[in-house]
Amino acid sequence: MAKYTISIKKSAEKELKKLSAEMYLRVKKGILNLAENPRPNGCKKLKGKESYRIREGNFRIIYEIEDDVLIIMVVKIGHRKEVYD
Repeated sequence: MAKYTISIKKSAEKELKKLSAEMYLRVKKGILNLAENPRPNGCKKLKGKESYRIREGNFRIIYEIEDDVLIIMVVKIGHRKEVYD
């Protein structure tokens, strides 16, 4: 399987930088793993959108997959209570 390129929106990058050091490493690892497998076990397709989400502890990583050009765009990163607003 071909490896996907990861792209992160500026707003998601800001959220990533706000995380504690431990959570930052955990979320970053989750994002990097998407390059190998964009639809890992536990990922969910969001209703009404062409987006997916994965869990990392209490945080969610919301991303879109462009299979035709092998790009994953991380759209949003946030706490589970706030990320879907």
